[in-house]
Amino acid sequence: MIEAQTSGLIGSILLLDAAGQRIENGITNSLPDTYVKQLVGVQIGPKAGSCGMAMYRRSPVIIPDVYQDPLWEDYRDFARSFGLVSCWSLPILSSQGNVLGSIAAHSRAPRTPTPADWSLLEIAAPLAGIAIEQARADAALQAAEAKYRGIFENAVEGIFQSTPDGQYLMVNPMLARLYGYESPADLMANLTNIEQQLYVDPQRRAEFVRLMQAKGEVQGFESEVYRKDGSVIWISESARALYDAAGNLIRFEGTVENITRRKQAELELLNRDNLLQGVAQAANCLLTHEDLSIAISQAIAILGKAARVDRVFIAENHPHPITGELAFSLRYEWVQEAVAPCTSDWQNQPYRLHELNRWHNQFLQGKSIQGITRNFPQPERTALTQAGVLSSLMVPIFIEDEFWGYIGLDDCHAERQWSASEESSLWAIAASLGGAIKRQRTEEKMRYQAFHDALTGLPNRMMFNRHLYLMLSRARQGQEPFAVVFLDLDRFKTINDTLGHAVGDRLLEQTTQRLTCCLREEDTIARWGGDEFTLLLPNLKSPQDASRIAERISETLRPPFCVDNHELHITCSMGIALFPDHGTDAQTLLKNADAALYLAKGHGRDNHQFYTPAITSQSTERLVLDSSLHYALERQEFTLHYQPQVNVLTGEIIQMEALLRWTHPKLGLIAPQTFIGLAEENGLIVPIGFWVLRTACLQNKQWHEAGFSPLRVAVNLSARQLQQPNLVGAIASILQETELPPTSLELEITETAAMQNVESTTTLLHELQEMGVRIAMDDFGTGYSSLGYLKQFPLHTLKIDQSFVKDVTVNPDDAAIVAAIVALGQGLNLNVVAEGVETVDQLAKLRSLQCEEMQGYLFSRPLEAAAATQFLQKNQPRSNLQQFFQSPN
Repeated sequence: MIEAQTSGLIGSILLLDAAGQRIENGITNSLPDTYVKQLVGVQIGPKAGSCGMAMYRRSPVIIPDVYQDPLWEDYRDFARSFGLVSCWSLPILSSQGNVLGSIAAHSRAPRTPTPADWSLLEIAAPLAGIAIEQARADAALQAAEAKYRGIFENAVEGIFQSTPDGQYLMVNPMLARLYGYESPADLMANLTNIEQQLYVDPQRRAEFVRLMQAKGEVQGFESEVYRKDGSVIWISESARALYDAAGNLIRFEGTVENITRRKQAELELLNRDNLLQGVAQAANCLLTHEDLSIAISQAIAILGKAARVDRVFIAENHPHPITGELAFSLRYEWVQEAVAPCTSDWQNQPYRLHELNRWHNQFLQGKSIQGITRNFPQPERTALTQAGVLSSLMVPIFIEDEFWGYIGLDDCHAERQWSASEESSLWAIAASLGGAIKRQRTEEKMRYQAFHDALTGLPNRMMFNRHLYLMLSRARQGQEPFAVVFLDLDRFKTINDTLGHAVGDRLLEQTTQRLTCCLREEDTIARWGGDEFTLLLPNLKSPQDASRIAERISETLRPPFCVDNHELHITCSMGIALFPDHGTDAQTLLKNADAALYLAKGHGRDNHQFYTPAITSQSTERLVLDSSLHYALERQEFTLHYQPQVNVLTGEIIQMEALLRWTHPKLGLIAPQTFIGLAEENGLIVPIGFWVLRTACLQNKQWHEAGFSPLRVAVNLSARQLQQPNLVGAIASILQETELPPTSLELEITETAAMQNVESTTTLLHELQEMGVRIAMDDFGTGYSSLGYLKQFPLHTLKIDQSFVKDVTVNPDDAAIVAAIVALGQGLNLNVVAEGVETVDQLAKLRSLQCEEMQGYLFSRPLEAAAATQFLQKNQPRSNLQQFFQSPN
């Protein structure tokens, strides 16, 4: 325009950058391209030539001669290179007043603009501004359109425009791919009704339209939609409503995001949370419910619903009832309503059946079994298919290190892939089950221990009382008689104290086995404590039934017991109380049976006695005596009486037997048979026995000093004393203390006491023999009378029991027994003494049977020490007794 309407002028336009600081571009028709290129990047300012100064000052700059003007000082060479001499420039301003660039007129000779020249520049500058703004707006629009098109075409989200009635106006490629169509055109051609074709629930489209009409936009509107192939996905829509100038709704536009994975993750998370909550509830049920069977049933129901499975089952390992091989059985099962249970089909199943050994090996290693049924090995697949299982997950149940069984989840409707959370949840339940079963075992063991004896396994006192109360309840209704029996093992404490508790415990175990074997199935036996047992004998037609059972028990215990190479003999005493004759309540029956037991002991043990009312008063007396006996030794209420043993051939008093007597301060003289047994039971016989031994030895020492040497003194040893581990040392100490020669002491033991522990007795007697102490077998013929043991024991004397002497003159059997004992003693070079000789006829008969030594009332009753000393003095010389010793006719 400038060049066309003027002569000799060259026009140019320079453009500023967006920051308004540097030249960005330019245009000129008559100058080379290098003109603009060299100016690009130049910063405008006071010394940047006419154009730079005009843009900087926002005002016109006229330079007639650039070589003379200081503004061109830095650019004179530049002007010279293009042959330019003058330059007039105006800033180009935008419609908002911003500097867009400059417009200039150049000449190749010094020149000042005419009014016409300047008017032309002033017209051209605004026009250039308009042109530049338009060009820039067009460029920006093109860029924006290109950018939008790029975004639209390449967006990772679906973009759409649609009509309110459900037709797409425009969609991008991503929306087409999201919905499964080949292209946007394919989608718009085939998906013509959004409400009916797209949404799984058409009501969701109606809700979408309602929200758009009400709010003008939606954010994150989630729905399930169909893809072209019919599959279902989840989408999230964000859209806005568009209106025309009149405010009418004309279309929707927005974006669509595929959120299927997120929804699946959310569903999985929800399912996992539900599963974890179910596991927690199931575990809590197992922990808190008292009945484990009910707790397990409830727990697997909770688990089945939380895990959304068709079946939950628990199998327990056990030996096969026929073959004994390892098998399993379903103990618990929960199924959905539409699923058939299979508990009855999975009972006593050996692992080898269906070749399930793989399961066993995996479980044993603490590993799970899981998968889709069709992927299992053929035999396993067959077993699962028969149960209607399409997919299964199983984990073992351990109780500490014991593989107890396994728990499983079945899906019968889908080939399910089991998640890690489902497997870990099942492991958690398996651990809870193992803990619950262990806890139940512990509780059962504790209950068993609470009601059973730990050593024998028999019911204990508490359990016996329960049985007794139940039996009383039944018996009262029908007045059915039954018996309560107290059973005590005779002299068991002696064995226990001598051989130790280990031997005693094993003896109790063997005794229990014998007792339980000889009872009826309906009978009850319990360990009452120590060596006492109690029995309940129901269904008795008469007291004789109870008596026959008691006799059978006694016979069962008579054969010797072999415990740790010890041959032990025990018997039992029993007391019997009958319902309703001897009591109608538990306390009375127990008390009366116990009283009858003491009566049996008083009758020599190894027998049974029924309760009688008279026993009650006897029991009271016995209780008084027991209490008094504890203080008798301390209060010096005991004395010794002495009875002579005489050689009837020489008339010599060869020995004095020391016999214990108790003078009670209120009850007077108490017979030995009344308190000796009581002292045996309460253990006082041991200190009393040592007192007797010391007193007798002191007395004999006094007799020796009085001139009655070599007189011996005989002292009875009780069974309890015989079993004392320090007996030999105690006897030696007493002999040393009293200075009595060991040969002047004879110790009497009974066969029954000696036979309780033959090995121990043999050792003890040999040690006493080596000391010089004599040993006599008292009451010979009333016990075991074993010739083998008689030979084994180092004896000096046999004492014939008075029960054979009593009728020896009239009973041929007694005479034969005495003769046999005498012959036996002579054959073994033993002295034989007949006890209980009371008449001259008995003396004569015994002499005829070659018995030389006797003892009894015929010669003297037991005498106190002073009287015994007088007896010794009176019957010396021996001729004073000759009246009894005449040879028989």
